[in-house]
Amino acid sequence: MAVDSFAGKLAVVTGGGSGIGRELVRQLAVQGCSVAACDLNAATVAETAAMARAAAVPEVRVTSHACDVADEAEVLRFRDELLDGHASDHVDLVFSNAGIGGGSSFVSGDRDEWERTFAIDWWGVYYCARVFLPLLIASSDGVLVNTSSVNGLWASLGPGVPQTAYSTAKFAVRGFSEALIEDLRVHAPHVRVAVVMPGHVGTDIIANSLRARGLPDPEHMSDAQLEELIPRDMQDGLIRAGMLGEDASADDLRQMLVSANADFRDKAPVSAAEAATTILDGVRSGTWRILIGEDATMIDAAVRAKPEAAYDYAELFGAAAEEPAAEQPAAGTPER
Repeated sequence: MAVDSFAGKLAVVTGGGSGIGRELVRQLAVQGCSVAACDLNAATVAETAAMARAAAVPEVRVTSHACDVADEAEVLRFRDELLDGHASDHVDLVFSNAGIGGGSSFVSGDRDEWERTFAIDWWGVYYCARVFLPLLIASSDGVLVNTSSVNGLWASLGPGVPQTAYSTAKFAVRGFSEALIEDLRVHAPHVRVAVVMPGHVGTDIIANSLRARGLPDPEHMSDAQLEELIPRDMQDGLIRAGMLGEDASADDLRQMLVSANADFRDKAPVSAAEAATTILDGVRSGTWRILIGEDATMIDAAVRAKPEAAYDYAELFGAAAEEPAAEQPAAGTPER
């Protein structure tokens, strides 16, 4: 079921304050679609809305809202605000894009971090589906777009780097979205679902993930916060990987985090704008499965071809996979 045009429609975008979410808001508005965007960070999503309004035609309305999607009460408040602000009784498109990285190890990691990551990445998608699906059903042609990840295809970042909370949540998003295909076909055939699986896309997810855990930007972290974020065993792993010097100071750790976020954003093979364009093209064409980036395409093909070898890295990817992967200090992952 293709979408001929986004003009005249009303879209919801979560995680609209930066990255792919910001680009979705901007591109939708330019194409004549009104948008209600939310984010944990009220200031950044307000900036997104202002940028989108500046480029949109006069009849397009773009509103910004502060919302923690892991809290159902906040999602309900967001819904009420957008219906009032847009004078509407339905929405046409919902992009459940909000997400953070974190929760690397279930065995040795911090439980609060694990559960916070899982709550935003899974419960946020679930709550938005619960709250907004009735409004999509009220539309004549609704589309629910859930962002999973390459880690919803493959639950690892490579040798030595567990990725449990994020991967668990993203597998749940993928499975939920696929399960909705038949459910919607039976109970709401005019509504469809699409699941997005990005690889490495240039965003500020590392810094955003820290903020979602109540931490400041890396350059403003205290020594105690750095020690909690990057404990000694992780520092040892970074030293072995050549990412940190033997006698690294707290300032060295801060600079490493600043550089890691900048490199992740600026040296990615796919920009946030390109990812948003791919998503909108997929929604427009009517596909239900949207892979972003050559890395996502490669991992998808490799795991499908050799499912039993999915975590035998040498067999899956070749001998180069035997080299230890670098630790991910902020538990960032390829995405928003």
